[in-house]
This record gives sequence, C-alpha cells and structure tokens, in this order.
Amino acid sequence: MSTVKNRQIVLDTETTGMNMVGVHYEGHRIIEIGAVEVINRRLTGNNFHVYIKPDRLVDPEAFGVHGIADEFLSDKPSFVDIAAEFLDYIKGAELIIHNAPFDIGFMDYEFDKLKQGIGHTREFCSITDSLLMARKQFPGKRNSLDALCGRFDIDNTKRTLHGALLDAEILADVYLAMTGGQTTLTFNAENEHAADSGLLAQHQSVKTTGQLRVITATAGEQALHEEYLDRIEKKSGQCLWR
Repeated sequence: MSTVKNRQIVLDTETTGMNMVGVHYEGHRIIEIGAVEVINRRLTGNNFHVYIKPDRLVDPEAFGVHGIADEFLSDKPSFVDIAAEFLDYIKGAELIIHNAPFDIGFMDYEFDKLKQGIGHTREFCSITDSLLMARKQFPGKRNSLDALCGRFDIDNTKRTLHGALLDAEILADVYLAMTGGQTTLTFNAENEHAADSGLLAQHQSVKTTGQLRVITATAGEQALHEEYLDRIEKKSGQCLWR
C-alpha cells in the first residue's frame, strides 16, 4: 500500500454488460481494469492494466461498446487471481472515475464475491466522480468523455472502441485540464513559430535619456497574444491573464 501524499489513480473498467432494471452490476462481471497513477499532478507511468476471465458470457450490447470477445478472455486470470495486486495498487489513493457509481458498484460486487472481508472501496480509497465535476463546471452541456475531450482539445482519435486503459489515460488528461489547466506550456514552440512569421516584437537597445521609452505591440502581435490566451482558456476553462 502506497503512503505517498497526493496520489491519485484515474480508473476505468469494462464489463460483461449491465442490468437495465434493478442493481446495474448484479449478475455481471468486470472483464478489464485500466488505471494510471498521478502524483502531484504528474503521470508517473506506474499503470495497472489487466483483462479478466468472467464466469459468464459477454452481452452482445457490451461487446459492441468495447469489442472484448469471450474467446479473448478465455485464458485470462480470474478476478480472485488479480484482486490482491489490484487492492495493493489502489489502497490509500484518491480514485478519479467518470460516472464513479458504475465502476465502484462493480468493484464492490467483485470484492464481496471473494468472501474475504475486504469491505467497500470507500473504506480504503477516497472517490472523486469526474462526471459530477464536469456537470458543475458545464451545467446543461454534454459531459461525456468524448464531449470533454472536444471541449479541452484533447486527442481521442484512438478511441474507436471503449478500452479501460485508454479511457483512463484520456480521463487523466481531461481531469488535469478541468482542475488546473494545461500541465506544460509550449512557449518555445510558440515563439519559434512567431519568429518565423516575422511577428515577434523587435527589441532595440535604448540609451537612457531620463525618459522611459515604451515600445507598443503591433496589431499582429496583439492578435497572436489573444489567440494564445484563447487556447489557454479553452484547455483550462479559465485564463489568469485576462
């Protein structure tokens, strides 16, 4: 169990399906877990990813979403085989999950089926639902993972089908954008582009004459500046320089 402070795990699961009436997880199983570790707002590369053999067939509707076939899962470990490693990975962390009740419901259902007295996930992890966060930030708008990728200009072109690890990686980018803006600023690339276009301000050495000389930005430079602030605001939801 990790004791690192500010440790977050962005997590997603895929399942055999779900009940449309009653408890959504009952009778179904988790078949894939994908999780990425974030410490102090940095992706560490310490990911957790596993496919799991269920004791039932995958529903056709679920297969249409994630494309994970029964034949593919036939030689994978059962949940009991990966449970200890998974618990050690997530214990003590803050779990970031999009529509958390869905995944947490399945996780608690799987833990309960082990009959090992593991308890509920909320007893050893804190849980943050990024879907609820998005609904508060963008009321009345679509807040699916794909919609948020478009809103924050995050590349999701590889997401032709749902996949737990890919979705967790994308959600990590979305969550970081929602909660603190861009994590890297490409000032060098921007300046090189502007220099190639001949639009950087021309700084001249000025002898001191007792009066401060002010060199104002050109209209082109001001337009570039506004475009750059627009990109910051689009990615982070706010811009401190306005």
